Amino acid sequence: MNSGSSILITGGAGFIGSHLLERLLQEHDVTVLDNFSSGKRENLAGCMGKANFRLMQADLLDPKGLDEAVAGKDMVFHLAANPDVRLGATNSSVHLRQNVIATHNLLEAMREAGVKKIAFTSTSTVYGEAKKIPTPEDYGPLLPISLYGASKLACEALISSYCHTFDMQSWIYRFANIVGERGSHGVLVDFIRKLRQNPAELEILGSGRQKKSYLEVKDCVQAMLLCLDCSDERVNVFNIGSEDSIDVTEIADIVVSQMGLKDVGYRYTGGEEGRGWKGDVRSMLLSLEKIKSLGWRPKWGSSQAIRSAVQALLRDKSA
Repeated sequence: MNSGSSILITGGAGFIGSHLLERLLQEHDVTVLDNFSSGKRENLAGCMGKANFRLMQADLLDPKGLDEAVAGKDMVFHLAANPDVRLGATNSSVHLRQNVIATHNLLEAMREAGVKKIAFTSTSTVYGEAKKIPTPEDYGPLLPISLYGASKLACEALISSYCHTFDMQSWIYRFANIVGERGSHGVLVDFIRKLRQNPAELEILGSGRQKKSYLEVKDCVQAMLLCLDCSDERVNVFNIGSEDSIDVTEIADIVVSQMGLKDVGYRYTGGEEGRGWKGDVRSMLLSLEKIKSLGWRPKWGSSQAIRSAVQALLRDKSA
């Protein structure tokens, strides 16, 4: 990506989006489009007033607001989505609307404006309960077990089809669990909130043995940008995560320790086959061989990333 490019970030006021924004503003003109349903204005505090930054409050479900947002852009980073995996079990249409239809609207606006490049944040949940771990990008068939995972896979398919039909180019990132400063959802935020309410007992969803990979957010942003400069296929798919995994009980131990608590009792909900919720993948570790071939390595393993993230979240009293 050439220095001085004009870039749009959808969901740029969110957790990952705001970190990506700060990095891109060092070299590019950046417009953030966000409806602030989950993004926060305070995440943009360090960027407000910069000459190469513009904020647009708009919704991807309203196509009228997209024409101005994409006009003249060299590239789009599409991060806007509903990130709550659990929500699909109680609201079966939310991920269809906020992920799939929103992505279609954006791709249409890009097609009409002649914007040819898109980077999309997908998820490890597209793999479902993979039988091969670590799981490579060419694993298949892809059989998600959550509506969130299904919606992200549908977005990948739309992006691939637009690239081939309308001569566009894409980078699709399949993330492990990303953690760090400004995190707004997920197990760390959940545990901190619960322990602040009741320091004597922590409810842990599922069996506590669910084991997954975690990556620090600045590491994630570095990987995203490296892929752009090192891979130029029409559709480029990359796993981004750490090289190890950690179970939920170990995460609870780290949070309790970082909060300086003692004698905390753990209460497990059990769940279906030990899952934390319907659609919870019990084991996830991504193969990183493809992105490592470009020269990238995660700075930290899962436990170190979680420890750093907890420290950052504890500094933020609103977390």
